[in-house]
Amino acid sequence: MIVVNTHEAKTKLSALLVAVEERQETVRICRNGKPVAELVPVSGGRLPEPLVPHPSLGRLQLRYDPTEPLSDKEWPAVPV
Repeated sequence: MIVVNTHEAKTKLSALLVAVEERQETVRICRNGKPVAELVPVSGGRLPEPLVPHPSLGRLQLRYDPTEPLSDKEWPAVPV
């Protein structure tokens, strides 16, 4: 395992990625001596399958603007 601080990780990112990719190394990045992140090789050298939309939701069509603000009538009643 390679341990580097954030400054070194920024300046040597390309070399660290080579170590991860070619030698299957894990790189631990620390800030103030405490680990905050790790660069790890992708398992099996393959990326995970991309997300695909649900078949039924792909046909969903909105006939309104979902970002439009609610009118006064659409706001729920406030319990007293």
